Amino acid sequence: MISELDQQVEIFQRQFKLATDEIGKRIVGYRDIIEGILVSLLANGHVLLEGIPGLGKTKLVHTLSDVLHLRFSRIQFTPDLMPADIIGTHVIQEAQTGEKSFEFQPGPLFANIVLADEINRATPKTQSALLEAMQEKSVSVGKRTYKLELPFFVLATQNPLEMEGTYPLPEAQLDRFFLKLKVEYPDLQGLHQILDRTTSLEEPEVDRVLDADQLTAMRRTARAVPIARPVQEYAIRLTLASHPKHPGAPALVDRYVRYGASPRGAQALVLGGKIRALLNHRIHVSCEDIRAMYFAALRHRVLLNFEGEAEQIDPDTILKLILENTPEP
Repeated sequence: MISELDQQVEIFQRQFKLATDEIGKRIVGYRDIIEGILVSLLANGHVLLEGIPGLGKTKLVHTLSDVLHLRFSRIQFTPDLMPADIIGTHVIQEAQTGEKSFEFQPGPLFANIVLADEINRATPKTQSALLEAMQEKSVSVGKRTYKLELPFFVLATQNPLEMEGTYPLPEAQLDRFFLKLKVEYPDLQGLHQILDRTTSLEEPEVDRVLDADQLTAMRRTARAVPIARPVQEYAIRLTLASHPKHPGAPALVDRYVRYGASPRGAQALVLGGKIRALLNHRIHVSCEDIRAMYFAALRHRVLLNFEGEAEQIDPDTILKLILENTPEP
């Protein structure tokens, strides 16, 4: 039994490394971002990427689809985008006999990996259509519900600087994202590598190293990792401390936070912690695994009040204080 478990862990680690190494052939740096995306994919979640234009967010998603044996589609979100543009619609088809009938034509949402580029530029009506797909893995058109092909993974991008003509994502949709990852500007050496790869004759090629069946097996392995009750309670206390008026919340939370993280935040901490434990050659979750996932899992789930938004408080600042004031078991 032990040897079988060790074999599953070894396969998990090898396949995860294969995927990260292949993506790294084309994407410079961003090791933490790549790992965060793969962790979310293995946890059956979705990812929100935030960064200024030109940092390679779209390129990263394209590369991910090239590395996986999965269908990929891209949706460029604009204010005039309608739900039917992403879900699909019924069109009239005429048979050879002249008989006409309505037939459903699936939209770009019917793929395994969906890039929702600049998601906050779409209207709430279109965003709500994506919300059902993210949560239920299905879409409703008229009186019928169509199941999406699994695995289904949404990678959304948004620009934190340009807010004109945008529609902030509703709290319910933000909560559906497993992680929110911040794409930072590369350093001097990173820019050299980017220019070397993108201004030469040929672009680095990547191989497809994972398919849907392998992803499913990796998901089962990750969920089988045990977590001790005190460690799980540590994740719960970190989540509860983000709520104002909670006994374990710092004063800064009471002052600037309107609403704290939902139970999905605690789920993200535990599932992400299980995957991180496997990557660190352990078959149990530690408090360090929980802390490593904390900022990415909760930064978009901590909702600021008017005073917090007026003073432009960074949720990471509040989360850092919570982390420092919440003792380990």
